[in-house]
Amino acid sequence: MEIAAVNANAWIPEEFGSEVIAAVEASSAVENYGRRINMNTDTRKVARIGESAVTVVAKNSAYPEDAVNLDSVLLDTVKFGGRNILAEEDIADSNVNIIAELQKQWAISYGKTVDNACLGTTAAGNGGTVPFTSVYREVSQSAAAHKIATAGPVTYDKISQTFGKVEQGGFFSDSDVIVIAHTSLKESLRGLVDGNGRPLFIEQVSATQPATLFGYSLQFSDGAKTSATNQQNPTGNPLLVVGNRQHLILGVRSGPESLISHDAGFATDEPQLKMRARRAFAVGRAKAFGILEVTTT
Repeated sequence: MEIAAVNANAWIPEEFGSEVIAAVEASSAVENYGRRINMNTDTRKVARIGESAVTVVAKNSAYPEDAVNLDSVLLDTVKFGGRNILAEEDIADSNVNIIAELQKQWAISYGKTVDNACLGTTAAGNGGTVPFTSVYREVSQSAAAHKIATAGPVTYDKISQTFGKVEQGGFFSDSDVIVIAHTSLKESLRGLVDGNGRPLFIEQVSATQPATLFGYSLQFSDGAKTSATNQQNPTGNPLLVVGNRQHLILGVRSGPESLISHDAGFATDEPQLKMRARRAFAVGRAKAFGILEVTTT
């Protein structure tokens, strides 16, 4: 049987609601919470506007002028990808859909990797080993007072202070507040209670009722740790990030999508599965976030 040549046009995008998309959203807080901007080109500018002055205007008086604080952030696409070599015998003989399982595992790994790129990398973005300038980097450079460090388990006071940074930053919106925490902080959060003994952290009970902290949606992410370069399994300090999701800007160029090619493995009966997603990211305003960095646990 003749096998048609496979080209780039054969990439198959994942459909909304697929197991792969569900795995990405479950493992990536940025994919789940971020303000998604559809991109038709590799780069796109997104406007961000500061506060607009409002004053009392006396009768018959001119309205005072307010110079518009308008600028933009640049979304520049990078490609996250992976490749698996398969044996045709394993595909044909297995009672498990190996391709589907590999796609889901890639989605989970991608979720952790993109979260680390967007949340925890400590250097300025370079489009390669540091894909984007992360929330951690932006806050450290532009709004250092919004980053709090604690040398030990998280406490009520430290978390309250982190929320306070967001509430006092000028970009607070109650309906848009989200919380992202590294999975290792879950144990500490379970022990937090208010003055009446009520837990501050409520576990997720269903897909439509997520976990909450102080009443706000909370998602755990294995990528929410500091690292000098983008890592799938970062080993730095765990982070708890509170912020306005409108300033967590995720550019979506394409994917997740997959391609199976038989060309490279023609001599060995080893088709190849490739997966990729093209994304861009930028922080709207650093003061829209508060970060709690746990230096020891």
